[in-house]
Order: sequence, then C-alpha cells, then structure tokens
Amino acid sequence: MAYRSSTFDRIGEFARAHVTGEMAGNVSRASESEGKHSSHPERVVVDKLLGGLLAPGFDEESCISRYQSSLCRRISPHKPSSYLASKLRKYEELHKRCGPHTESYNRTLEELSSSHVNGTADCNYVVWTPANGLGNRIISTASSFLYALLTNRVLLVDLGTDMANVFCEPFPNTSWLLPMDFPLSNQFYGLRSGNGQSYGQLLKNNNMNISTVSQPPPFLYLYLSFNNDEYDKLFYKDQNQGFLQKVPWLILKSDQYFAPYLFLIPSFQQELDKLFPDKETVFHHLVRYLFHPSNQAWGLITRFYQSYLASADQRIGLQVRVFNRKASPIKVVLEQILGCIQKEKLVPQVDEEKHIAPPSKNKTSRAVTIASLYPEYYESIKNVYWMRPTVNGDVIGVYQPSHEEAQQFGNNIHNIKAWAEINILSLSDVLVTSSWSTFGYVAQGLGGLKPWILYVPTGGQTSDQPCPRAVSMEPCFHFPPNYHQNSSTGRGLDTVSPVPHIRQCEDASTGIKLVND
Repeated sequence: MAYRSSTFDRIGEFARAHVTGEMAGNVSRASESEGKHSSHPERVVVDKLLGGLLAPGFDEESCISRYQSSLCRRISPHKPSSYLASKLRKYEELHKRCGPHTESYNRTLEELSSSHVNGTADCNYVVWTPANGLGNRIISTASSFLYALLTNRVLLVDLGTDMANVFCEPFPNTSWLLPMDFPLSNQFYGLRSGNGQSYGQLLKNNNMNISTVSQPPPFLYLYLSFNNDEYDKLFYKDQNQGFLQKVPWLILKSDQYFAPYLFLIPSFQQELDKLFPDKETVFHHLVRYLFHPSNQAWGLITRFYQSYLASADQRIGLQVRVFNRKASPIKVVLEQILGCIQKEKLVPQVDEEKHIAPPSKNKTSRAVTIASLYPEYYESIKNVYWMRPTVNGDVIGVYQPSHEEAQQFGNNIHNIKAWAEINILSLSDVLVTSSWSTFGYVAQGLGGLKPWILYVPTGGQTSDQPCPRAVSMEPCFHFPPNYHQNSSTGRGLDTVSPVPHIRQCEDASTGIKLVND
C-alpha cells in the first residue's frame, strides 16, 4: 500500500524534461477495459494536434501543455469531424482579423458610442463575463464559443485578475482577452436579470415582439445564468436569433453549459449536425481546443503525475463535491464512496481475514486520485487500503493533491490549483464524479471519460445504487428553459425529446444533456 497527500504549497519552475523525456513512455491506450479497467501503457505515435482539432505553429515554449498533454492522457477514440477542423481554422483567421486592437475591432468599438448600429463595422462579437466557480466558467465559455462559431462572431473573454495565468491563449497570433480599456467593463459586475440594457428587458418592454424595435442597439446584455427570468430565456427562441445577428456587441454572462439547447434551435441544427455528427463529443472537443493549462499550472500537473501516477497500471479519479456537509455527514458520504468504487469493481475489496496478501505474479498497481475540498475522505480511504490487503493482492495507492477546505472566489492561486486538479483527474482511466458538479464535468470532458456519477447522500441514508454510469460524457445544462417540454403532459424530456440526441440528465432532473442518437 502506498499513499501520500501532496499539497501544492509552492509553485515553482516547470522542468521541461519531465514532459519531453520521461512522459513519452507513458502514453495510454485508446479505450477503456470494461473488465479490469487496465491501463498498462503502450508505445504509440502521439497525435499532438488531436486529429486536426488544434492548429500547428504555436510557440511551444509559451504553452508546453498544448502539444504535450497528449503524452500522459489516454488517447481519445473520438476524432473531430473534418468540418469542425475546417471551421476552427476559419474562425482563427476571423479572430486574427477582428481581435483586440485590430483595425476592425477599433471600428466596431466606435459603434458603442452611437445609439444605434450605423453599419460601418465588419466584425461582430460575443463578450463572455464570469459567474461563479472555475467549472462553471469553463463550461459557459465553451458554450459561448459554440454560439460564436454558429453566428460568425468573435469570442472575447473577461477573465479578470483571479484567472490570470490559468490558461494559455487558445488562438494563434492573437488574443482572446478583452482589453482592459473596453468601454463597458465597469458595468459587468452589476449584470443580472432585469438589466435595463439586456435582451430580456428589451423584449419585455416591447411585449415580446422584437419586430417593433426599429433600430438594433450597438450592444445588448445576454443574461443566461441559472437564475435568469422568463424574458432572458427568450434568447433560446429561434425567432429571436435574427434580431441578435444585427447587434455588433453581445455581452454574455452565464454559469451554465447551455450548448445542448443550441441543438434545439432549428436555424442552428443543420450546421451543428455537420460540426458534431457524434453528439456526445461536443464538450470533449471544445474544452480540449480552448483550454490549455499555463506553464505554471502544467508544472503542478506534471510533477504530481510523475510522482504518483505515471508508473501505475491503472489510474482512478475520484471527485467528491459535498454542497452541504451538515446534510451529508462524512461517515455516510464515505460509505457511499466505498460502496460505489467497490460495487463497480473500480478497486478491489479488502480482505478482513488477512494481514498479508498472498504472493502473486499478476498484481496490479492502482493509483487513486481524490479531488475534494476536504481531507477526511482521502484519510479514510487511505486507511482502508493501508490496514488490510486487497482480496486479489492488488496494490492501491491513494493520493490527494490539495484540500482547500472551502471554495475561494476571487483567489488566483486557488484557481490555478483547481485547474491543475481538474487536469489530473482527466488523466484517469476511469472516473467517478459527484452529481451536479461542474468541476467533474470539465474533467470528464478533457479526458473523454464517461464517468460513474456519485450521488452524494443527504439525511443519513446511502443508496443501493450509489453511482450509476453516465449515458454520455457531456455536461448537464442544469436550468434550461421549458420550451422543449411535452405540451400535452407538461413533463420534460423523461417523456419525450424534440430531437433524439437530447435527454434528461442523470444527476439533475431539471436538466438536459447531449447523447448519441
């Protein structure tokens, strides 16, 4: 039994040799084993461009993870469509032409000083603004980028100081960062439902008839967070998209993975079918394209990987998110976790009758990485596999990168650590995530993993089915509008789906997610 708890106390310089040398021999195979879930590495040719998803030509030293992360992550069997790859290359050209401080950007910026659109701009923009934690920010940014692709807009992001040096720039020879002197920046903090310059309020003021608006304004706010009202949600109505196309600047605030609902907007469906013939890979491709750990974050990831994971036969990720510790006592949650990982045979049970494992030539080493704000789950599971041998003689190592005790909003180092842990989880061969957790959604998307979803118990009761397997690796859109519901029954997608690749989420009865037909 091996175990360590390695807290990220100091962020040092990244040793490039860890990536270019030692990791090259630890490339994982392309598919999971449904039986033993073995992960013995094979030497294969690494596709650092991810099947055409990434563009060549970046300065590799400025973002080592962009082309090197494939060396330590299991190979994805899901290749992007040639149409998606082509669309991304065209978008990169658009972003280069219209990005910050270009002539086109400056010309479109002048529209903001006018009361209406004057028609001189040749670029349109969607400006993403942050809401809630890191996982929410990543899934909503990916959704915003998909909307930009569908509407021929340029995505700019307002990351703020707490997100500095978390990600690399995703687009070649340009920046996606909103300039600090953007005229509307001082209004972002107060952006909420009912804002006087929001699209929802514009519709409300015109009795939901957008055709009565004679001139489109130079900018509009789109409030798409979990608590948006019925007027904000009219964004998802197909008949309202035409008007939005005429507005040069859309300022979008969201904490949701709203991409699934774009598949329910008829005017987008044909393009989406060409971009994503495999519907459960939407987030998998978008998150790997957009989000690459900075060198600072990549140093944390690779040091942990080399120290604890690289030599293991199998890597198991376990993400535990408890939203209410009083309602979910540690002992009950721990029972649920052990019931999950042992019932699903992700790890073997311990032999309560023996102190020494029998000799075996076929022992498997399994490294379990636990991501949690709290140390108790790590300590307890570590002790389970330290005090007794496993029934089959397998060696179980249990590790936890950090335990911050509480989610810290506005803290840059906290966000870098969180991003590192998400990536470490994504290096797993099998993954258990917590229900409703956007942190887990991002890890499963990066890794191309269909997780087991841990239902965190409340009220002191564990479940006979502690962690059912997800039907797809897509995140859940927790709070969609109800336009998709069956009008005859008033019920949602558990009854009927307008399209075959949208279903109710396993972990959120209010939510919807993408699946394969």
